[in-house]
Amino acid sequence: MLFTKIKRTLRSGFIGFWRNGSVSLASVLVMTITLIVISCILFVGVVLNTTLKDIQSKVDINVYFTKDASQDNIDQVVKSVKALPEVSDITYTSKDDSLKEFRDRHQNDQLTLQALDELGDNPLGAKMSVRAKDPSQYETIVKFIKTNTTVDTASQQVVDRINYDENKTAINKLSDIIVASRKLGFAAIAFFVFVSVLITFNTIRLAIFIFREEISVMQLVGASAMYIRGPFVTSGVMYGICSGLMTMLILWPISYWLGQLSDSLGVTVNLYQYYLTNWFQLAFILIGSGLILGAVSSYLAVKRYLRI
Repeated sequence: MLFTKIKRTLRSGFIGFWRNGSVSLASVLVMTITLIVISCILFVGVVLNTTLKDIQSKVDINVYFTKDASQDNIDQVVKSVKALPEVSDITYTSKDDSLKEFRDRHQNDQLTLQALDELGDNPLGAKMSVRAKDPSQYETIVKFIKTNTTVDTASQQVVDRINYDENKTAINKLSDIIVASRKLGFAAIAFFVFVSVLITFNTIRLAIFIFREEISVMQLVGASAMYIRGPFVTSGVMYGICSGLMTMLILWPISYWLGQLSDSLGVTVNLYQYYLTNWFQLAFILIGSGLILGAVSSYLAVKRYLRI
C-alpha cells in the first residue's frame, strides 16, 4: 500500500513537471547557472591550490656566506644545517662556482664582465640552497641559522644574508589571493543559491495556484497530505536533478577549453583531465547540490502555501 502511494506521488510529480514546461525550464536554467558557478569556483580552487603547492615544492632558501668566511666555518654551518630533521636537501656552491654562475648569467653583458675583471678578485661568497621537507618548516630552519651559525668563535660574521623573507612574501601573497578568491566564491555561491531557491519557491507557488482546483477535489475525496504535497516536492527534486545533469553536460566543453588554456599558460593541472578523472565526484556534488536546492525550496513553498 505504501509503495503504491509513493509510486503515484512520484508519477504525479513527473506529470506536473512536464505539464508546466516553461515554468520548469526557467527554474532549471536558474539552478543550472548556480551549479555552473559552484563548479567554476571548484575549478578555480583546484588551480590556485595546485599552483600554491607547486610553488611551495620549488621554493628553497639561499644562505649567502660572507666573502671572508673561512672554509672550515662554512663546512661547519653546512654540516649543522644538514643535520636538522626539517631539512630535506642542501646544495652547496663554492665561491669559484658562484663566480662562474655569475659570469654565465651575464655572458652577454660585457660592461658587467669588464667591471668584474677590473676588480681582480672574486667579490662573491659561497652559498648553500636549503630545501625543507615542508614549506612551514623554513621559519624554524632560518631561526636556527640566525641563532647558531651566523657568527664563528672569533666573533666574525659567517652568514651574510638569507633570502627567506623574499620567498615568504611571495608565498603569503599567493595564499592571500586564494583566501580572497574563496571568500568571493562563497559570496557568489550564496547569491545564486538564494536566487535559485527564490525562483523554485515561486515556481512551486505558481504550480499550487494552477492546480488549486485539483487539490480541492483531492481533499474532498480524502487524499492524504503526503499524496497532495508529494508531487510538488517531487517536481522540485526534478528541477535539481535536471539542473545537475545539464551542468555536467555543459562543463564538458567548458573544461576541454579550460584544459587547453591551462596548458598554454603553463598551469600544472589540466582542468579537462581533472574533469574526466573526478567525473563521478563532480556529478555527485553538483547533482546532489541541485537535488537539495530543489527539495528544500519546494518543501518551503509547499509548507508555506499549501495548507492542508
